[in-house]
Amino acid sequence: MCTRYFIDEDTPEFNDVIDKVLRSPFYVRIVSEHGNSLHYRGEIKPTDLVPVIAPNKNGNRSAYPMKWGFTVTGSSGPIVNARSESAHLKPLFKESWEKRRCIIPASWYYEWEHFKTGDGKTKAGSKYMIQPKGSMSTWLCGIYRFEGNLPVFTILTREPSDDIAKLHDRMPLMLPPDKINDWISPGSDPKDLLSYAITDLYIGPGNDIKDINERPDWWKNTQRIN
Repeated sequence: MCTRYFIDEDTPEFNDVIDKVLRSPFYVRIVSEHGNSLHYRGEIKPTDLVPVIAPNKNGNRSAYPMKWGFTVTGSSGPIVNARSESAHLKPLFKESWEKRRCIIPASWYYEWEHFKTGDGKTKAGSKYMIQPKGSMSTWLCGIYRFEGNLPVFTILTREPSDDIAKLHDRMPLMLPPDKINDWISPGSDPKDLLSYAITDLYIGPGNDIKDINERPDWWKNTQRIN
C-alpha cells in the first residue's frame, strides 16, 4: 500500500520535473481554477497536487501537476491505490491502465508496521521510510484520468517482497529509471514491464529525515550534483 511519500527537492533527478511543472501554463490554469498549489517538497499525502511524469499529446515524456486520488461517488475518500494485478479488469481503472500511465517521483515512500492485537484487530505501529537500495530516487508507477479538466492519479501496488511483508501485505509498484519512458508510452503493454519491478529495498526509520547525518551511509557518501 502507499498512502504517504516524501519528496526531497534537492534530489538532482527531480529538478527538471519540478521546474517543468512550475513553468507550465497548464499549472497556472490549475491554480487559478482549483486553488491548488504544487507540493514538491516534504511529506506528500492524498489530495495533494504534485509533479507527475506523463506523455504529452505527441507521446513524448513530459511533466504535469496532478492531484493524488480518484474521486468516486459514495466512497469515504479518494482512491489512492489500485492493484496492478487486477487494474486491467476494473471498470474504474481499465481505460487508464491501457492508455494513461504515469510515474510519480518520490525520494521514498512511508509504510507503517501492521500487527494483530490480542483481540485479533489490526493496528498500525512504527513508521518506516522505504526506497530502492543505493538510490536517492523512487519512481512510483501510477495511472491517471481527468476529472473535469483536473488530472488525478492513483498509485499501483503489488504483492510485497519478503522484507516488506513483515510490515504490510502490499507495496507500491516501482520501476528503474530506464523503464520510465516504456511505462508511460501509450503504445506499450504495461504487463510486459511488471517483471522489472524493484523489490530490493532499504527500510529505515520513518521520522522526517532532514539531517543528512540521519540518512543511510550510501546516501551520505553519494556525490550530489545540483
